[in-house]
Amino acid sequence: MSSMFTLLAAASALALGVGITAAKAHAADVKSVVLVHGGFVDGSGWQGVYDVLKKDGYDVTVVQNPTTSLADDVAVTKRAIAAASGQVVLVGHSYGGVVVSEAGTDSKVAAVVYIAAFAPDVGESVSSLIANPAPGAPVPPILPPVDGFLFRDKAKFAASFAADVKPELASFMAASQVPWGVAALDGKVTSPAWKVKPAWYLVSTEDKMIPPEAQRAMAKRAGATVTQAKGSHAIYVSQPKAVAAVIEKAAKGVKTASQ
Repeated sequence: MSSMFTLLAAASALALGVGITAAKAHAADVKSVVLVHGGFVDGSGWQGVYDVLKKDGYDVTVVQNPTTSLADDVAVTKRAIAAASGQVVLVGHSYGGVVVSEAGTDSKVAAVVYIAAFAPDVGESVSSLIANPAPGAPVPPILPPVDGFLFRDKAKFAASFAADVKPELASFMAASQVPWGVAALDGKVTSPAWKVKPAWYLVSTEDKMIPPEAQRAMAKRAGATVTQAKGSHAIYVSQPKAVAAVIEKAAKGVKTASQ
């Protein structure tokens, strides 16, 4: 009888060991990253971050949001999540933070990462978050809407959005702006991903679009792991290595937490 108990104990230990190994192997599979851009730009600004992540062995998808409405952008992002391999680290810059907050409750999303981004709570939108700027806060040079779409003043684009980006590239970004729909700004989040998923946040300390203090406040509310770096709102363009490092920390953080 004692030998039988010994065999059962050994079998149980073996099964437990296999289960733990399987769990670790599954956790190590968080190697897919989905990148979501913000307003006035398209996904091409992620190229530097994409290159770093690909070199480090990640499977990367860059979402091309139409930025016409939050619902449209969430739908495009969810299709990218569905097509990704395995669990996903979902990353949003600026308005892209609103998109990942709404889309990030998807069961395939392991973590959400905010890069100088809005991180709204239930019922909040870009419009509501920027409605009452702090005294002395910089006012983004956004022109009045035309046919329901917004553009930034080209002459002020570089200084406010991309101060640390090479002048030639910043000039191109200003000239190739994507129309940002007012409906996208007004889109309200219904169930923020950061309430149910681990979150990371990169604060850009020289940001002239979303004040750094507002970024810190949103990150704190989201319970995010915070990193700070000196950069403009376009830090994802100017400092791709720093941005990629935060994304990789998120991927590894999810792995560590699930072991």
